[in-house]
Amino acid sequence: MKKAAIIIVVLGMFGWAIYDFAIKKDEAEVVEVDEGEEDIKVGLEQGNRAPDFELMTMDGDEVKLSDYTGKKVMLNFWASWCGPCRSEMPDMEKLHKNEDIVILAVNLADTESSEKNAVNFVEDLGLTFTILLDEDSSVASLYQIQPIPTTYMIDSNRIVQNKALGALNYEQMKQQYEQMD
Repeated sequence: MKKAAIIIVVLGMFGWAIYDFAIKKDEAEVVEVDEGEEDIKVGLEQGNRAPDFELMTMDGDEVKLSDYTGKKVMLNFWASWCGPCRSEMPDMEKLHKNEDIVILAVNLADTESSEKNAVNFVEDLGLTFTILLDEDSSVASLYQIQPIPTTYMIDSNRIVQNKALGALNYEQMKQQYEQMD
């Protein structure tokens, strides 16, 4: 009788593991449906709808990615201590000034040794695009950021068109911009 109970428990646990891993995973995938459009999976791969999020700007305003639906977006994750981040920022500023693109630069605020580091970084480089503060790395986790900088190019329908790991130069940014929409 004990053997039968143990076998039932083990089979139940095995069944639950399969359900949790395979079936429940499919249920957990977020699918948005826009009227007149096909279902588009929310995710991080090319062709997926970029996950929405809400963060505060350095000026204290709340910003959602979905606020920019209808516009091309360059979503960049950075920190002031990151050398490659520093090297690509002037090119991002140039792209911001020369093209019709929204740049959302997400600072990984909880990795900064001081709250003023990001502010000083932005001031030193004269950046005029939107800087967002990810104070608890929730958006970095959502976007599975590793390494930094990481950049997502998101089209006007919020579809991920490209993901770049590492610093981009102006020519690469412009090429990816031109390939959207």
